[in-house]
Amino acid sequence: MGSKKILITGVAGLIGQILSRSLKSIYDVTGVDLVISSEVPTSIVDATKLEDLASVFSDVDTVIDLAGNPSQFSSWPVVRDNNLNCTYNTFEAAKLSGVKKVIYASSNHVTGMYEVDPPYSDIVRGLYETMDPSEVPLISTSMPVRPDGPYGMGKLFGESAGRYFSDKFDMSVCCLRIGTVNKEDRPIHIRQFATLLAHQDLIQLVDLCIQSDHDSSFSVYYGVSNNTWRFWDIGNAERDLGYAPEIDAEIWKDEFN
Repeated sequence: MGSKKILITGVAGLIGQILSRSLKSIYDVTGVDLVISSEVPTSIVDATKLEDLASVFSDVDTVIDLAGNPSQFSSWPVVRDNNLNCTYNTFEAAKLSGVKKVIYASSNHVTGMYEVDPPYSDIVRGLYETMDPSEVPLISTSMPVRPDGPYGMGKLFGESAGRYFSDKFDMSVCCLRIGTVNKEDRPIHIRQFATLLAHQDLIQLVDLCIQSDHDSSFSVYYGVSNNTWRFWDIGNAERDLGYAPEIDAEIWKDEFN
């Protein structure tokens, strides 16, 4: 296991730093970004330039793709000119270099418009005093996508690209619809009691995807902790990967109030 070579695009960002800090003790981890990571050896590469990106994919077993502007408020021009190119180029560079697995950082924002409908609209505002969390219908990966803006639309493009590269080129692609990951590693807004993905659960989920032996497969999973008020279904991640998130954001509820 220790000999697996993992390349993280966007390694200097928040999620890249969290993952590389932990995974480097298990795997041979390197990164790609526009700036140097403090955690792992980093190639300074603009991911919107395919030839440059492909040059650092040699002999890599798994790519974790985090490249692109991470703001959910990114405008369409930013998504179009930056994020879509970064995403496509990562899959294409993986294909050209013979990389067998790509773990793609998708986002909960590909289904964000569900949150304008009850009961989710009440949950994200913390209005659940009379609600039973066990009766909340969970949003699953089999339900229609409902992106809530250009950022979510761009992430949906990434999932579609992953499906294509998996089907066409026998690549294993795992798309993670990541919930709320912040530097505080705790809820700082009421919505995050439902959507938090704690650092240790993020690391667990990604590591399980690395270890998964589902060759030439395509899968989509929600990345969220074991929060009492989570409304995304993680059942397929539990079944396929053995994902068992340990953190419930409710442990911070008294401090938040």
